[in-house]
Amino acid sequence: MFADEKALEERLATPSPGLTGDMAKLEGDLLVLGAGGKMGPSLCRLARRALDAAGRTDVAVHAVSRWSDPAAAERLRAAGVRTVAADLMDPDAGLAALPDAGNLVFMVGAKFGSAGAPSHAWAVNAGLPERVARRWTGARVAAFSTGNVYPLVSVGTGGSAEPDPVGPVGEYAMSCLGRERLFAHAALARGTKVALLRLNYAVDLRYGVLADIAQRVHAGAPVDVTTGHVNVVWQGYANEVALRALLHARDGEPFTLNVTGPETAAVRRLAHRFGAEFGTEPVFEGTEAPTALLSDAAACHALFGYPDVPLGTLVGWQADWLRRGLPLSGKPTKFQVRDGRF
Repeated sequence: MFADEKALEERLATPSPGLTGDMAKLEGDLLVLGAGGKMGPSLCRLARRALDAAGRTDVAVHAVSRWSDPAAAERLRAAGVRTVAADLMDPDAGLAALPDAGNLVFMVGAKFGSAGAPSHAWAVNAGLPERVARRWTGARVAAFSTGNVYPLVSVGTGGSAEPDPVGPVGEYAMSCLGRERLFAHAALARGTKVALLRLNYAVDLRYGVLADIAQRVHAGAPVDVTTGHVNVVWQGYANEVALRALLHARDGEPFTLNVTGPETAAVRRLAHRFGAEFGTEPVFEGTEAPTALLSDAAACHALFGYPDVPLGTLVGWQADWLRRGLPLSGKPTKFQVRDGRF
């Protein structure tokens, strides 16, 4: 359990021995593009902590974002991260002015509102990666993608694995596959070393699938079980995997990895567990569909170990967080969406 946001951030920024060992091997500085989003600040702090623990104070961590929240940027600077204010979609700003780096984590993305503005989603999710890949041709790149590039699969299959065919549904998912293809082209045509991380769904208590379900149960609102099964993973683990994947980035065929937890979690069962935590009976609507967006992350777990925070612990943490009225992001995941219209 966590006393407050500061304690949560402290846990998210605590590196494992494995991460510390890998960060010791980095060549060149680390540049994080899109560092102001839900996962970016904690990833930057985690990277800085791991580098310091490895004795690599010579490696700078640059966090690039528009920084519409100046306080978030100030907190990162206090943690030893160098913040850079830039609108990556502004053609006049220019990527050339941003720092050179031997390692790059790409976290920029446009999802919500993509159904009504598909051209913007494509510009951010596919157009920008092409420009970034040309600007930092010699860097190792770990680019966040999404499990949405896969089709919905039968819930009994264990989820889509990396070699399985992609089948994006909707403009958002298609544009994210475009992101992958543009980085893959850079790996093939220009020798850029690339790792692609297909994530779903990260949890940090302030947001995520568990927060979405828990809030509805707590409020007595119906939980839609049409999308009846999900994957979730502790955000700290997802950030560690992204940083450690830098050493696995390769040219030619990019290193591609599903990043999520080992469980296929039933939404109905999760709601009942939250109901037990809150002393209430959950209310449901809809009927479970035979398919869902699910990923098989066995390759990730074999390489980096299982997530250090299991699902049962996350449920307990989430219930406690909500009971005590601690801050929430107010940004639902919309995991229930099945037609790709976000």
